[in-house]
Order: sequence, then C-alpha cells, then structure tokens
Amino acid sequence: MSGVIVTGPPKAAAEDVEALTGYGVATVHEAMGRTGLLGPGLRPIQQDTRIAGTAVTVLSWPGDNLMIHAAVEQCGEGDVLVVTTTSPSTDGLFGELFATALQQRGVRGLVINTGIRDTSELREMNFPAWSAAVSAQGTVKATGGSVNVPVVIGGQVIHPGDVIVADDDGVVVVPRERARQAAEASEARENKEAATRAAFQAGQLGLDRYGLREKLAELGVTYRPYEEYTRHGEGS
Repeated sequence: MSGVIVTGPPKAAAEDVEALTGYGVATVHEAMGRTGLLGPGLRPIQQDTRIAGTAVTVLSWPGDNLMIHAAVEQCGEGDVLVVTTTSPSTDGLFGELFATALQQRGVRGLVINTGIRDTSELREMNFPAWSAAVSAQGTVKATGGSVNVPVVIGGQVIHPGDVIVADDDGVVVVPRERARQAAEASEARENKEAATRAAFQAGQLGLDRYGLREKLAELGVTYRPYEEYTRHGEGS
C-alpha cells in the first residue's frame, strides 16, 4: 500500500472551533439536521470531558501504526488526531508515548477507529481519547498509508481541517465549511432546549408542548379507561 502525506490543509476558523466547544455532541448533531455522528462504536476512555478541534486524518494498515508516527509531525495546536484503517482492526495502535508527543504539540485528543492501550496512563496525563476498542495487542511499523486525506468512520466522511467534537455521548464531525453555521445552529437549539426545560420544570408535558396529542389522534391511538379496556378482555 503506497500513500501520501498532505501538508498544510485548510482548517476551520479557530473562533468557530472554540464556539463549538461550548456544545455537546448531541446538540451539534441535532443542530446539523441529525448528521455527522460517527456512530455508537467510538467510546471515550474517560468521563466528563468534551473537546473540539480540527482533524488531522490518518489512514493506516491494520495492526500497523507507522502512519501515526508520520502524522505527529503534521499535528499542531488545536488539532484532534483521527485514525482509521483500511479494514477493521482492534489492535492497540496508540498508547501513552504517542500521547506524550501529541500533547507536547498542543493536540487536544484522539479519535481512533481501532484499538488503544495505556488507557490508565492516558487518563492520568489528561489526554482525551475515543476508540473502537481497548487492546494491549502490539503493532508493527511496516506499511505505507496516508495522512491528511479524506477518511470514513461510521459512514461519515472526515476531511482534514473539519471540526471534531467529542464528549461522553460520542463523536461528531462538522465539515469545515459549515463550522460557523453549526455553531450558530447549536446556540439556537440550546436556547430552545433551555426554554423547554423551564416549561417541563413548571409542569408542562411534552405531549402538549410539542403538539403530540394531535399526532396520537392522527395515528389512531385512543385513550380508554382501565375498566372498559379490561371488560372487553383486551388487557388479559
């Protein structure tokens, strides 16, 4: 497998990345029209942590972390390293030594669609990571791959310079060109949710706030007293 290392790709504006840091993955995903989610398979090794940063992408051979070494050189302040492989792999491609090098360069975290190891050390050094597996299985450095090319995780295309937002709920990608729009839409959604939260705290039901009684009626769902329901044998 030959490959390419692309240098200096355009990135989302820093102010838009910082704005997205203020919103959770679920909010950003919903605000973008329920798109961008990298699926339920990527789980955090830590809790109560949220990051947002610009993607540096890696496409590696399964069980081979050579291209992660190459990618470290391309990483800088505010980036998130995003790694996947040409076919499914759960080997431990990434550990504490990689994190040490990346942290020194200002990288905010890792999203890896394979295995990760040294999780205790990563938590201790406050290097956030989301992975598809945890595995101590070692790897080799033998096969070429690519850095800063489009990659696919969970059916979502991630381009270098796109915004990655990650928290306890998972990971979402925001296309670089939509970062400002996504931040504004996330703010609007959060404001709307705050109003809904206040209404629920005051006792309003979702059935009424969202007009769902009419929807139930349209779907033919009816209300029947318990005695009537059981009298006809429907509750037995």
